[in-house]
Amino acid sequence: MRTRDFLTRLALTGLLVGVGLPGAALAQPAGGPEALVQQLSTEVIETVKTDKAIQAGDLKKIIALVDSKVLPHVNFQRMTASAVGRYWRQATPEQQQKLQAEFKILLVRTYSGALTQVRDQTVELKPLRAKPEDTEVVVRTEVKGKGDAIQLDYRLEKQGEGWKIYDVNVLGVWLVENYRSSFAQAISAKGIDGLITQLAELNGKAAAAKS
Repeated sequence: MRTRDFLTRLALTGLLVGVGLPGAALAQPAGGPEALVQQLSTEVIETVKTDKAIQAGDLKKIIALVDSKVLPHVNFQRMTASAVGRYWRQATPEQQQKLQAEFKILLVRTYSGALTQVRDQTVELKPLRAKPEDTEVVVRTEVKGKGDAIQLDYRLEKQGEGWKIYDVNVLGVWLVENYRSSFAQAISAKGIDGLITQLAELNGKAAAAKS
């Protein structure tokens, strides 16, 4: 597996499948956005090390954990809307819900394979370059293991007293931007329903291959 592919998957593992002690991930950690990233990063690595089912790629368990533990810390609507781009406003509420659902499944299915690769990695946070009044920040980290440390950054927005993640950067490539061009091409050719169908077909093929 190429380094970029693995770290992109690891980023989404931390974003989508970060789990820890029962109920712990649901509470907003004290200390701001960097504390949230540190908590999720640490929990996912420690949990994967001890959870044989996740290491084996148990998709049902992964999705259940995403829904119950991680989505409270992710603005998935903003992530999906940003990936869809200017076409998001043209989508009906029903289409928007379908896009979010299929995009989430796509990410989970595509990157759940990274869980089997997590072994001895650790995450180190870099100093936060932000002002106290900022409502959007970038938390920069390095993933350390065998070989060189790898850049892994998160975009977060403030919501009330807490923070939510809405994008991830691996080696200089932001997740949302990575999908935006392909989504735009699909919508230009087949419309919003065409993109939904395309995502559903990809998810269906992945599910069939897994079974």
